[in-house]
Amino acid sequence: MSLRDGQLPRITVAIPTYNRPILLRQALETLVRQDYPADRVEILVIDNNSPPETREVVAAFKDAALPVKWILETQQGLNYGRNRAVQEARGEIIIFGDDDILAPPDWLRLMAMAFGEVNTHRVAALGGTVVPLFLEPCPDWLPSWKNTWTYGDQLGILPDRYFPMGANMAIARWVFDEVGMFRPDLDRKGDQLASGGETELFRRIRAAGHKIWFEPAAAVQHQMPPGRLTLKYACRHAYDSARSRVVDRVKYQSPSPREALGYLATRWWINAFKLPFFACLAGLSKLCFLTTSAKGSWVRTIRCWGYLKATQAAIFTGLWREGGSGQRQGKANQNPGKPTNQTPSETEIKP
Repeated sequence: MSLRDGQLPRITVAIPTYNRPILLRQALETLVRQDYPADRVEILVIDNNSPPETREVVAAFKDAALPVKWILETQQGLNYGRNRAVQEARGEIIIFGDDDILAPPDWLRLMAMAFGEVNTHRVAALGGTVVPLFLEPCPDWLPSWKNTWTYGDQLGILPDRYFPMGANMAIARWVFDEVGMFRPDLDRKGDQLASGGETELFRRIRAAGHKIWFEPAAAVQHQMPPGRLTLKYACRHAYDSARSRVVDRVKYQSPSPREALGYLATRWWINAFKLPFFACLAGLSKLCFLTTSAKGSWVRTIRCWGYLKATQAAIFTGLWREGGSGQRQGKANQNPGKPTNQTPSETEIKP
């Protein structure tokens, strides 16, 4: 079924950002050129305590074809930014993207039309293809970073073992009223590279009995600047991601404190064994001038270190006692209808 402009749903495009004005400008340049009716779309840039350059970038689009709005969210963290977008959104569908994506002109139309095409189902959430765009060649010791994230060759239900990427996902507004908001204790905060916020939300959506769909034709490019291809960045990403996985597993996946403690003990012993193994492998590879193997093994070493630190902290701080608390809680603490952080310093930039 093809939808005419007047039948297209009202959408909100949410772009949380933190201190990346150059990439944000490039992303907005592609978003304001979308083939979508201007009276049925709004673009929200959620500024998470960036320097003034970010607001200046948004202000430069005051005469753009599609309306752009700058909003300051002072509580640090990606999921605080996402939640603020939900609270401010006027669209029936909220399409989330990263501040470093490049979107073709039909991206929004393809994402929005997917909700109307599946007229025999109530679509709760949707994912789209994410294609990595490297400004310099990706190192061989980061093979998984080269992969395009997609599924299938046509619109369909995403199997439960897969989740959309946060760089290209859409969620119906009513979903947040039913299952709650993003968890602020997961995902990135400032320069920390934690993750897992959208995955935890998608698990709740499925637990509520809803399906997540995937539209492979709705693709965006995800820019990977040279700074993200360094050993330092890869290690920081591995360390922070491991720590966030522990928090997610203990609070939101373990059904009880006992199972949370069992997971922590098992994870600690596994990584206590793996860490010296990968560290030795990295050292031997370096001695043999096997640079690719050495760097890959060192990243695995740091990931093990992240798991060890996180499991120790969860045990000794008593976090394990919160096992199952997220499941019992049901909805996140924030009420989607009542913003928790009313920031007066916002300006709407109309075309």
